[in-house]
Amino acid sequence: MGHMEQQYRLQGEARAVWATAICFVLGTLAGMVLLAGEPRPLTGNGGLALPAASIAGVIAAAAFVISTRMHRRGETVPMPRWQAVVSDVSAIALTIAFGAVTAMGVLLATEVLAVGLRGLELGALGGGLLAGVAAAVGGRFAFGAGIGLRTADLAGLLSGYLVIGTLFAMVTAADPRWWERNFSQLGGGAGSWAFNGTLVIAGLLVATVGSYIGRDLHRAMGDGALRRIAGIVAVWAATGIALAAVGLLPLHRVPIGHDIAAFATLVLFGVAMVATATTVPDRPRALVITTAGVVLLVVVAVVLCFGFALFSVTALEAIVVGLGLLWMTTLVRVLAIVVPGASRPSARVTLRRA
Repeated sequence: MGHMEQQYRLQGEARAVWATAICFVLGTLAGMVLLAGEPRPLTGNGGLALPAASIAGVIAAAAFVISTRMHRRGETVPMPRWQAVVSDVSAIALTIAFGAVTAMGVLLATEVLAVGLRGLELGALGGGLLAGVAAAVGGRFAFGAGIGLRTADLAGLLSGYLVIGTLFAMVTAADPRWWERNFSQLGGGAGSWAFNGTLVIAGLLVATVGSYIGRDLHRAMGDGALRRIAGIVAVWAATGIALAAVGLLPLHRVPIGHDIAAFATLVLFGVAMVATATTVPDRPRALVITTAGVVLLVVVAVVLCFGFALFSVTALEAIVVGLGLLWMTTLVRVLAIVVPGASRPSARVTLRRA
């Protein structure tokens, strides 16, 4: 690491510390204003969970926007318009995602605290401090992402968000025996917004991960592979749209549409997985083996579930999602090794050129 790069990273870390402190102060002040009045419980009607989550989510999203403008303002200047638009749209999607991830994390944390601290009620000061801490944690993470965001960071964000959102949907599920059927049962009842909202934001993240995968492939392969890279990005975007549709079309309201969207998500993810793995330069052995292994294990799991009834559909869904995230982790780690770190503006004015 050169001296200049070291100084830049230390300067970024110092800014992140200041950003954390500012997020804490803003979150505390906003919490004290919104939670003024009688003490409130952590969760339930009139609880402080939702206001605190909203405050933290907004501040985290703002921290990402500010950090991006501070550290990557001129990144799109040398790019053609289409490439700059893709970069800007990805940044907007990430802003929404960071806000949603932070808010969902706060909601899950308050549910856990409510179980361990039964009967606890907090007034304006206590609730404000809780909102401040949540805003500081979310803001710190989002600000750091604005300094330099890698595809691996996005994949980790997606995995973490799916886990957090699903756990929150579990603990707030209207039907405590939902697991006897499938995960889609979490999308019905009073708390359905948690699971359905998680799928919508996760779909947005999947599409954004696909955009960053396309960015990495272009850095490694150049404009000569743009047509193929564009096709891969399009498949990832379609996968994200299908996943979001699973949340927008709940099983108890639109059963046929829900099932079609769920099946489309599985098929499109498989296509995106194979297409990406066969496009990565030199086809690294680790990625090829992982891709083949994941496809084989998914087929075996489906046969064992439906052919031999060895486990439930809920278990099958958990296995498939886990294997998918395992494959994505391998992909982004491989890309981090084979892809140059520097930005690569395209020489193509339009994607339509051969």
